[in-house]
Amino acid sequence: MPRNYDIAELRRLDVAHHLPAQQDYALIEQMGGSRIITSADGCTIVDGEGNRILDGMAGLWCVNIGYGRDELAEVAAEQMRELPFYNTFFKTVTPPAVMLAAKIASLTGNRLPHVFFNTSGSEANDTIFRMVRHYWKTRGEPERTVFISRHNAYHGSTVAGVSLGGMKGMHAQGDLPIPGIEHVRQPYWYNEGRDMDPEAFGLLCAKAIEDKILEVGADKVAAFIGEPIQGAGGVIIPPASYWPEVERICRKYGILLVCDEVINGFGRTGNWWGHETVGVKPDMIAMAKGLSSGYLPISAVAVSREIVDVLKTGGDFVHGFTYSGHPVCAAVALRNIEIIEREGLVERTRDDTGPYFAKALAALAEHPLVGEVRSAGLIGAVEITSDKATGARFGGAEGTAGPMVRDACIANGLMVRGIRDTIVMCPPLIISHAQIDEMIAIIRRSLDQCSEDLRAG
Repeated sequence: MPRNYDIAELRRLDVAHHLPAQQDYALIEQMGGSRIITSADGCTIVDGEGNRILDGMAGLWCVNIGYGRDELAEVAAEQMRELPFYNTFFKTVTPPAVMLAAKIASLTGNRLPHVFFNTSGSEANDTIFRMVRHYWKTRGEPERTVFISRHNAYHGSTVAGVSLGGMKGMHAQGDLPIPGIEHVRQPYWYNEGRDMDPEAFGLLCAKAIEDKILEVGADKVAAFIGEPIQGAGGVIIPPASYWPEVERICRKYGILLVCDEVINGFGRTGNWWGHETVGVKPDMIAMAKGLSSGYLPISAVAVSREIVDVLKTGGDFVHGFTYSGHPVCAAVALRNIEIIEREGLVERTRDDTGPYFAKALAALAEHPLVGEVRSAGLIGAVEITSDKATGARFGGAEGTAGPMVRDACIANGLMVRGIRDTIVMCPPLIISHAQIDEMIAIIRRSLDQCSEDLRAG
């Protein structure tokens, strides 16, 4: 049974003491505090006012197996009683960490057989940043330090993560990016390539990577990093031509290919990994979120044998975190993967709910305010436009319609995210057909409700 909270007091304390993630603190104060989420079950969250909200965002792109899984609580309690914590610094390791590393390696087909643990996706990408540079130095090519990423990419909120990412608003806080990171155009066809054939546009965007390699000097470039499908950037699904060409370019110039699977991994796109969906074989992958379905904080980096063989010749890799390979987090992640396998959630997403979601979402393309819909597996987006023919935005610039429609969706009982003028969603992998229908109906109703105000300016 949910506990009885004093919601008014919690909101007061929230304003007085709590600094929430990525928020305008003055706005939270004006609101009288954040919405208090008190309980959840399946695909539904419940707030302090008793409102039941269909969670179209799986928490924050992460609760793949849904809420309320008692067996994860039980395995966490069992591990806490046996061994609540020990580190991996002292030439020591715990059984859950070893078993989870082996399991992750097997999910890559043992192409990436080595695993380094962290607690967040940001930390995973920090680990990649340091490991890649250490790899090239150990290999005798210390001048290979430059990472190539993409504008509007998201790779976390740490200094290295924000720098690897390509979001200008984040770069503006903290005088970022740090040196040694270059950004190229993103494969965002709807916003940046609608005057071109999508496949030609995909090749053009891949060529931007090659152009940057040549500009910087191939002997200076360490790696290219990208999300197979950009999540926080707006669920940007590249043309099919893009990623195979990116891989070809990386191999041509001998640079490492890194896939950020923090959102894409663990079934989200209809395969275990997003890189399988887009058809490439990276040298390293970052993962988090779906690794434990968000039940406990854990992330990992899977690394090729070739990279680790070089690292073995370089002495200590002086990097790590107190909670790397935390036994309770690892035990929960192992059981989470077991549930995904036992219930066939990857296959269900690929063969059933993903195609059903795509078909349901496609029906929204007929709405007067919708310029494009797109999805892969159970991650999707709806582009809002004032003119279907030109793709023009309300107010003449991005960012007017998205927040308005997002707020309407939430008020109507569906949690989604508004990114500029795109409504994005990625529900738990356990979602039913009926719940998908409900999601689409709420989005349609919210678009209808906002139409008059948007047209009026």
